[in-house]
Amino acid sequence: MLSRFIPTIPSRLKRAIVSRNAFGKSLFSTSASFDLFTPSEEHRALRETVRSFVEKEVEPQATDYNRAEKFNEKLFKRLGEIGLLGMTADEKHGGSSMDAVAVCIAHEELSASDPAFCLSFLAHSLLFVNNLNLNGSEEQKAKYLPDACTGELLGGMGMSEPGAGTDVLGMATRAELDKDGKSYVLNGSKMWITNGARNETELGDVFLVYARTSGTQGSGTAGRYSLFLVEKGMQGFSLGSKINDKLGMRASNTAQIHFDNVRLPVSTHLVGHEGDAVKHMMRNLEIERLALAAMSLGIARRSIEVMSQYAQERKAFGQSINRFGQIQRHIGESYAEYAAGRAYVYSVARTMDLTKGGGRIDSDGVKRYCAPMATTVAGRAVQVLGGNGYIGAYNVERLWRDAKLLEIGGGTNESHEKNITKDLSKSGNRLP
Repeated sequence: MLSRFIPTIPSRLKRAIVSRNAFGKSLFSTSASFDLFTPSEEHRALRETVRSFVEKEVEPQATDYNRAEKFNEKLFKRLGEIGLLGMTADEKHGGSSMDAVAVCIAHEELSASDPAFCLSFLAHSLLFVNNLNLNGSEEQKAKYLPDACTGELLGGMGMSEPGAGTDVLGMATRAELDKDGKSYVLNGSKMWITNGARNETELGDVFLVYARTSGTQGSGTAGRYSLFLVEKGMQGFSLGSKINDKLGMRASNTAQIHFDNVRLPVSTHLVGHEGDAVKHMMRNLEIERLALAAMSLGIARRSIEVMSQYAQERKAFGQSINRFGQIQRHIGESYAEYAAGRAYVYSVARTMDLTKGGGRIDSDGVKRYCAPMATTVAGRAVQVLGGNGYIGAYNVERLWRDAKLLEIGGGTNESHEKNITKDLSKSGNRLP
């Protein structure tokens, strides 16, 4: 009986703890059917659908498109056909109204095959679609979201700049309100923009761009920043360059984009209100970082599968190399670290409300753990495969290169450590 282990608790509380609920189950009982990773039949169907899609359509093209450093637009539109491009958007605007667990499932499954393609999916579905769905006006959502959810529009988000990365509030891009009060005039540049280009010469279609609307350049208060819709074809909006020869994520287009006196009507292109962008930015960063952590899971899972299978089949000194302790350590440590990260990711996802912020410590924490974990696990897979791990045939060298971006993009490891330390201090340094 539980009460024998808690003798210092008052008898009345002991009785409450060991009592049974209205359904006759102990309050400490755990349902055998509970699944942290696919908690509902809808989630299970989603995982099965995406995994099947990955096996049939994503995996066959992954190596070729990465080698060519090309974005697969046709495959991207297929994501729209199965309801993923607008997975968190309202159904009335063409979305699927899914939750954070569903976001993790989709990103884990896609990145197990092609993290670069998944990164473009993330930038579109979360940095643009989810952001606009939560913060845009009904008119803005009705105009852009239906085509974004089908993939007819390719969307992205502009936050980082050549001189402002982790210090995002040091951005120099500026939007000045015109004298007539009806338009902003946008000037500046954004860097490292996923989906910033469709190809070497053509911009993506539509972007949510953060800009300073008051105050002086340099780190500043939250009320000095606003969010704008910027579309391809606007006078003064141009592609600086598509960034090639990246270490990894080569099938995801990255670009620098420029704004030279781009005129943005207040009534249609200001998202929310002037000065309220930072709170929306921080809220959207939470789901972005959770999704990047889920991508890390996909990379780690695939790497473990490859090295485990290879170690079983590869013979050395008369036996399978998985009989050697050095190899067992690579596989065993990798599995344990992956399993711990997966539990953390889905635990955070189950409690995340996409309409609210305030979960930064764990969105930072889960990415801080999972991103370097994926790089480490993929590196171990390369080591286990030896020379075969160093070439493209087994995919782990590509996964290793792709994984490194997750330690930088969406917040560096160091920025997460800074945020976690700050948030712990605010909480009185007490953990639940």
